Amino acid sequence: MGNAPILEVKNLSKHFDGTGVLKDVSFAMNEGEVIVVVGPSGCGKSTLLRCINGLEHPDGGEILLDGKRIDSGANLVEVRRQIGMVFQSYDLFPHMDVLGNLTLGPVQALKRPRLEVEAEAEKALARVGLADRARALPRQLSGGQKQRVALVRAMLMHPRLLLLDEITAALDPEMVREVLNVVLDLARDGMTMLIVTHEMRFAEAVADRVMFLEGGVVLESAKPSEFFHNPRSERARQFLNTFEFDAVK
Repeated sequence: MGNAPILEVKNLSKHFDGTGVLKDVSFAMNEGEVIVVVGPSGCGKSTLLRCINGLEHPDGGEILLDGKRIDSGANLVEVRRQIGMVFQSYDLFPHMDVLGNLTLGPVQALKRPRLEVEAEAEKALARVGLADRARALPRQLSGGQKQRVALVRAMLMHPRLLLLDEITAALDPEMVREVLNVVLDLARDGMTMLIVTHEMRFAEAVADRVMFLEGGVVLESAKPSEFFHNPRSERARQFLNTFEFDAVK
C-alpha cells in the first residue's frame, strides 16, 4: 500500500428532507485496502457510496480521489471511470448478451479496441466460472450469474476503486457464496474496495477494516478481529447480536 491515501472523505454530510443521513463522516483508504461498512438499515451506508460515486451530491465536506476533489460534480464522467460501482440490482442491458454488456463501457467510454476488450472479457468470465455464458442473454442467467457478470463489467473498466452496495441482498442463499468468492479473489489480487454488506462472516473474511455506521455517524472503525470479537460500543454489540454470528461472546 502506498503512503498517500487513494480516497479521503472529510467531514461528509448529506441531508434528505431536512434529516441528516450522513453527519460529519471522515475516513481515508489506502490503495489495496478493503473497508467493509456495516450498520442497521437506514444508517447511511448506501448514501455514503452514492456520494463517493457522484450519484448523490453531498451537502458538506470533501471527497478526494488521489488527492483531487471529486465532489464538485464538474468531472463526474472521469470520476465514474475511476470508481466502479456494483449494485444489488445487476443493471444489465436485457437486449444485449453477456459479452455485449461487458464490452460496451470499455469500448465506448475508454475507446479501447473491441477485440482486445472481448479477449479480456472472455478471460475474466472463465475466471468467475462463466466461460460458457458469453453469448447468453441476462434472462437466461441466474441471479448469482448476473451479479458475477456485473462484477466483471465493473472490473473491465480498470477502476482505481470499487464500490459494492449490498450485492448479495437480492440473491437466494445458495447463490450468495459464488458471488462472495469472486469478491474474495479480487481482494487477494489487491483491488481497493469499499463494501456495504449484511453478510457478517464475509465481512470478517474480506475486510482489512470494518466501519460501523449508526445514524449517519461512524461509531467504530477497527480491524475485523477487534470489531467482531471485542466491539467498543454497546450499540455495535447489540447490532452484531441480531445476526446468527457467534463472534461476540
